[in-house]
Amino acid sequence: MNKPTKEQIEQWKATYGTVYRISVEGREAYLKPPGRKTIGYASVAGKNNPIKFNEIILNDCWLGGDEEIKTNDILFLSVSAQLAELIQIKEAELVKL
Repeated sequence: MNKPTKEQIEQWKATYGTVYRISVEGREAYLKPPGRKTIGYASVAGKNNPIKFNEIILNDCWLGGDEEIKTNDILFLSVSAQLAELIQIKEAELVKL
């Protein structure tokens, strides 16, 4: 894979807000945060097959990178440990009025 240019990364940031890079054994993947539809779909699929959760998140959030990360089991499992970090949860406050 050709590394994305600085301009491409800036374009992704303008479109998706945040862009992440995951590196493993010299290979890189560029990912956007998942949306709630993706998280919901991945959560349902992950109940029966936990690996499926990571596959769905990785595929839906994929912007570019070394495709081998998606196809090589060792690389996939290595990045899988980081995929939960894509799901950002802000602290909310509930006040009874």
